[in-house]
Amino acid sequence: MRVSRSLTIKQMAMVSAVAVVFIFIFIVVQLFHFVQQSRYDTASQMEKIAHSVRLPLSEAVLKADIPQAEAILSQIQPSGIISRADVVLPNQFQALRKSFAPERPIPVWIARLFELPVQISLPLYSLERPANPQPLAYLVLQADSWRMYKFIISTISTLLTTYLLLALILSVAISWSINRLIIHPLRRIARELDDLSPQDAAGHQLKLPPLHHDDEIGMMVRSYNRNQQMALRLHQDMCAMSTRHAVTDLPNKALLLALLEQVVVNEKNSALMIVASETLNDTAGVLNEEQRETLLLTMVGKIKSVLPPRMVLAQLSGNDFGIIAHGTKDSWQAMALAQQIMAALNEKLPINGLQLKPTASIGIAMYHGGLTAEQLYRRAVSAAFSARRHGKNQIHFFDPEQMENAQRRLTEEHDILHALEQQQLAIWLQPQVNMRNGETVSAEVLLRMQQPDGSWALPDGLIERIEACGLMITIGTWILEESCRTLSAWQKRGIAMPLSVNLSALQLLHEAMVPSLLEMLTRYRIQPGSLILEITESRRIDDPDAAVKILRPLRKAGVRIALDDFGMGYASLRHLHHMKALPIDALKIDKSFVDGLPEDGAMVSVIVAMAKTLGLKLVAEGVEKAAQRDWLLAEDVLIAQGYLFSKALTLEEFEARYLSAPIE
Repeated sequence: MRVSRSLTIKQMAMVSAVAVVFIFIFIVVQLFHFVQQSRYDTASQMEKIAHSVRLPLSEAVLKADIPQAEAILSQIQPSGIISRADVVLPNQFQALRKSFAPERPIPVWIARLFELPVQISLPLYSLERPANPQPLAYLVLQADSWRMYKFIISTISTLLTTYLLLALILSVAISWSINRLIIHPLRRIARELDDLSPQDAAGHQLKLPPLHHDDEIGMMVRSYNRNQQMALRLHQDMCAMSTRHAVTDLPNKALLLALLEQVVVNEKNSALMIVASETLNDTAGVLNEEQRETLLLTMVGKIKSVLPPRMVLAQLSGNDFGIIAHGTKDSWQAMALAQQIMAALNEKLPINGLQLKPTASIGIAMYHGGLTAEQLYRRAVSAAFSARRHGKNQIHFFDPEQMENAQRRLTEEHDILHALEQQQLAIWLQPQVNMRNGETVSAEVLLRMQQPDGSWALPDGLIERIEACGLMITIGTWILEESCRTLSAWQKRGIAMPLSVNLSALQLLHEAMVPSLLEMLTRYRIQPGSLILEITESRRIDDPDAAVKILRPLRKAGVRIALDDFGMGYASLRHLHHMKALPIDALKIDKSFVDGLPEDGAMVSVIVAMAKTLGLKLVAEGVEKAAQRDWLLAEDVLIAQGYLFSKALTLEEFEARYLSAPIE
């Protein structure tokens, strides 16, 4: 196998191209620096010359002695830098001119770029020095532009020659170093692999190149050798025994351990489950072979129906199964999957006239690094034995703390879903007010939960628990549904007040969010501009292209977008250019900034200026004091919400206070 173009040529071309670009930048910067320094030196010299002839020239001008003045100007000629000297009266009338060098043309673009020629002007005063001296005339000296032009050309030539030579040296040095450290080892490895025969490929080991024990090439060689060893071991195991069971066609224990080795090598978070079937064990000798095979295949089919495609199911023995749950990071996720498997296995099975209710014990071991494949397998088996000792249909973790965390998380999930079913969750509304005239212009939808004493509140950490339990999509969709239902009822009564609904980044990025919301807008016939989605800043929406792709269909459907808690997120002030691409209508100033008003308004002033620059509407959150309201009004922030105006209210209270009549 041959290469059509060596990496050496490509890297040399790349280094040279980058060097040329930077050389051009350096030459331009240094050229302007040198020219400006030369202009300054020339002007300084001309000022010294002008001051040396100032007094006698002033006396000659005062006496109107033209010959004497010309003689004085002639003394300037030996300096060699001045091309012309003029004496100009205050009314801009040229009284005297002396030329020392012929005017030689220079390119117009150079004259404009470097502001040539260099001139200075020095006032000439009366020798009596009255109280308020007025200049008799002005001495104007002009430098020789041709001399400056030659300096510029000479500087360009010198810089270009020097930097190109330096670039050549650096390109050769860098390319030689890369060639020796990277290209040569890669070339040797490629040739060695290319020359391998099929017989020698199995178990082949690469020699670690010198000087590469601790870098990426060394890591690549070690990874290749390790994978070759694992592949050889797996091949030997497969040759020694069948890797699949004849009846179920599932991988066996040897293949499961080999796959666990891959998990350990890649250090991916996973869980290993051991499913021990008491039913298969108890029916040994009771069912005939045909019935037992039917039972086995049925149980395998039920387990497969629950497992996502990426997970691996293996048969460890006649009664036990192993599951590698790839991507399972948390213990509660593993517990939820185990419960689904258990529910599927516990369904009654008719086997040739017999009604069986299978039972099983499940042991779980979590992998977060630091274990070998054999250690992980032993932990899962130990957890399965522990589950079996506690009775049938038990699920146990190897680590008791993980068991406790999983049970607590699943209890929280059950409690939240139960609250939703029992109507213990509700949406409350907080008015958004025009602070200039006190008119309520919109409202924000807030989640509230009924407490054991009958009161309603937002418990600390409820939103975080909803996200952790994976219920944010469920609860968020319910809030959107309730909001659209409220808007629809208002609009049937002719009320056009908009509602703002918070949308987490998790909801925003969910594939079903946009179609689901568009379907709600159509079903409830929501008027354009009535629904406002408040999106909290997050690293997940820092990609403007992805955000635009999601938000643009909603904007076309008449949904307005506001960026909530602005200034507190990852993408805010550091990514103004990203915000220009986002299809948003408004910014909400975070309460933490409003709390500092009016004493500390620096950050709010910056946000107000940004909103004006981007043409966005502003809404201030958490306004609780009249002084905060007055400061915001002075900054032209009109819309606000907070305890100064009203706390969050139930739907009925809000309608009674701010709408004409409650909805019947």
